Amino acid sequence: MTKNKIRIGVLFGGKSAEHEVSLLSAKNVIEALDREKYEIVLLGIDKKGVWHISDNENFLLNPGQADKISLNELGAPSALIPGKEKAPLVRLTENLPFEPLDVVFPVLHGTFGEDGTVQGLLKLAGVPFVGAGVLGSAVGMDKDVMKRLLRDAGIPIAKYILHRSHEKDLSPTLVEERVGFPCFVKPANLGSSVGIHKVDSPNDLGPALKDAFKYDEKVIIEEAFENAREIECAVLGNEFPEASLPGEVIPQNHAFYSYEAKYLDDDGALLMAPAELPKKTIEEVQTLAKQVFRVLDCAGMARVDVFLTKDGKLVVNEINTIPGFTKISMYPKLWTVSGLPYGQLLDRLIDLALERHKRESQLQTHRI
Repeated sequence: MTKNKIRIGVLFGGKSAEHEVSLLSAKNVIEALDREKYEIVLLGIDKKGVWHISDNENFLLNPGQADKISLNELGAPSALIPGKEKAPLVRLTENLPFEPLDVVFPVLHGTFGEDGTVQGLLKLAGVPFVGAGVLGSAVGMDKDVMKRLLRDAGIPIAKYILHRSHEKDLSPTLVEERVGFPCFVKPANLGSSVGIHKVDSPNDLGPALKDAFKYDEKVIIEEAFENAREIECAVLGNEFPEASLPGEVIPQNHAFYSYEAKYLDDDGALLMAPAELPKKTIEEVQTLAKQVFRVLDCAGMARVDVFLTKDGKLVVNEINTIPGFTKISMYPKLWTVSGLPYGQLLDRLIDLALERHKRESQLQTHRI
């Protein structure tokens, strides 16, 4: 390792429907990291859950094409454990034939990456990592648990019904009474709008539920706010989080901000950064975003998404504990317009990870 450089593992891919989104995010992070400060190790998880390692940026195939990007599963042969083509979990401890990592930057989206599983592994291995810990990641990923915690804290959320795959068919009449039509059907544990459907009538409920249950055993049926503005706010910090200027997502040619609108259609949405909002509303969004961040026990980074209803009320939609870092992603855009450029943002996130790990390690010495 070059003297004084921080050895950082960028962890991406994963067993998730958001695998390709993770690759796109990782590409941007890798390109933006300062080579004078960091020695970069690429850690890719394929769709089968196998870990691969490389120091070669050709690890990502078709990096400029959102619909064709993929993981070169062989990686760079020189970087693999001698005699093995695939390396399961490497460079995490001093007992392996590679130098240990100083910090890991998980750029994983969705299940088996953003839900606390990888965070638990890294915590157990004693490796500092960027972003929320086990609890914050898990509750931020599960929309049902997240909504319950926010509701108990007095934070405004949309009306919703939880439906599980083993329960009897959900009555459209019940949905009409408790949520109303139109509504949104969402897998409870997923992101990037995968498996989400806007349901305009009772006849569309069954097919939407069937598709959502392909991704999770819990599904959320949630109130839709007609003519509401979709506002997003980036949060950065540990105990004393800061909030960026809010941005706005305005879907174009799509019923809502779907996966296609986000990643496959260049004209799928207008991303306003910052949003055109009154000063008072900006402050209210920032205060609400920081409150959500604290209530859900987050750390490092998160993006909080809210609806601004047509009568001027703010309603929390969700939190993303590993927000996107693609070329169109709001999280880095919002910090850029707030005065923190992309490269400096990555530096801050890494510093926050190392700071939190140091503090937690000091606490751990008193628990043993």
